Amino acid sequence: MKKTRLAAIDIGTNSIRCIVVDVDQQGRFMVHDDEKATVRLGENLNKSGVISEAASVRALEAIARMRKLIEGLRVSAVEAVATSAIRNAANGSELVAALSRELGHDIRVISGVEEAQLVALSGLHNFAMTGNRYAMIDIGGGSVEIVIALGSHIEECYSLDLGAVLMTERFFVSDPLKISDYRKFQQYVRTMLREQFGDENIIVQSIIGSGGTMTSLAGMAMNLRRQAFTSVHGHELLRSEVVHLLAMLMRKTMQERRELPGLNPERADIIVAGCGVVDELMNFFGANILRINERGIREGLVISCMRRLGLLPVQSAPRSWRKSVLEFAHSCHFDEAHSRHVAKMALAIFDHLAGVEGLKKADRKVLESAALLHDIGYFITYDSHHKHSYHLIRHANLFGLTPREREMAAQVARYHRKALPKKKHQEFSLLSEKDQDVVSKLGGILRLCDGLDRRRNGLVEVVNVEKVNNLFRVRLLGTEDISVEIFGGNAKRDLFEKAFGAELLLVDE
Repeated sequence: MKKTRLAAIDIGTNSIRCIVVDVDQQGRFMVHDDEKATVRLGENLNKSGVISEAASVRALEAIARMRKLIEGLRVSAVEAVATSAIRNAANGSELVAALSRELGHDIRVISGVEEAQLVALSGLHNFAMTGNRYAMIDIGGGSVEIVIALGSHIEECYSLDLGAVLMTERFFVSDPLKISDYRKFQQYVRTMLREQFGDENIIVQSIIGSGGTMTSLAGMAMNLRRQAFTSVHGHELLRSEVVHLLAMLMRKTMQERRELPGLNPERADIIVAGCGVVDELMNFFGANILRINERGIREGLVISCMRRLGLLPVQSAPRSWRKSVLEFAHSCHFDEAHSRHVAKMALAIFDHLAGVEGLKKADRKVLESAALLHDIGYFITYDSHHKHSYHLIRHANLFGLTPREREMAAQVARYHRKALPKKKHQEFSLLSEKDQDVVSKLGGILRLCDGLDRRRNGLVEVVNVEKVNNLFRVRLLGTEDISVEIFGGNAKRDLFEKAFGAELLLVDE
């Protein structure tokens, strides 16, 4: 299949990022390379008004290295932009001209609103927000971009000079920081928000956050929870977690922050300001949930470039998590008829049990994803294919599934055959007790339904599930003799009985 290789370069206040992607004919892209250089163009910019010679040299060296990278990778098109620091510096135009010569491509200096629009392109590409009013927020070194949206419709874009580097240099000079300095910073941020939004009472249900501050908060939160997800993309934090992280960060010295698991040591000096801005924004907009977009402006640049080159097909329907799961399943050559039928039976059982057996509506998506993907390990080999399914799902890029949901689906699929969940299984042991219980129950349902399609011919329909004392009666209907399927179900009812603490009886009507 023919692919086009593109590069997107974001020259920010804190760092320069270069992402190289391969785009296929369906408009899907895969990251081929991702390079980052922390150059701190915004260093002392607030006081001097110019980008220092040392920072300029660091930037030129980074761009020279990135030029060699994109030339070596034979990139066919480059989209490069410079943001807040170069936009605001008195010598910004001079530096961007030098950087353009070094790169061999024009670098555009974009406005804050254009930055916000790139943030929106990435957010809309990665999250299904139909019917929700939300904010997309990117915290850079010099500025913060804010997009207010309803579903796929953008209401307004804003850019405020509240970036993490800028705020650190203006307010946080002592180590450890002084509470009085934090109060001044807090009051400044609140004043800036009031000046921008006036008396508007903008309430959003959630925030989609991108930029290094956001990914760092997710990394620290996941480490505190002992969560071993493969990515922070899609991770959800509650406002209370942000508040607790901020309090913890404020108590620590610079050196102590450098040693925090989940936090890049290079960001230790600016993380308090970044986290403080997040806290104030969540408070201002009344948002209780922060969803992490690991991609942000660079991905927005990729999508912008794809549009310019005509590589992005028009979406005939909104993206959905289910479509993403099925696309991944097809790429692994799954047995579609069997997987869909197992999912149908599993969801029928779930719907009878939800609400009374400790299962919540949100768990339904995890079960359906696991059921559709439970056999994709065949793509590697039959032997231990349940374990291969686990690893494939765990590392998959599944739109609309949070890291937790992806990990849960992977573990549910892993237990559709062979060993039952055990504390000695490393991945299972890392889950919270609550999530272990959900994985065991969903795994029990999936394992049973896989047995009920023993001949992979879709003969069994689940009519009803009822619990009498300590017994679950599952009433089945078959279009022909289903004795083999009942035998298969009975052979795989062990996890269901253990997880739900009751016996199971399969009844053929």
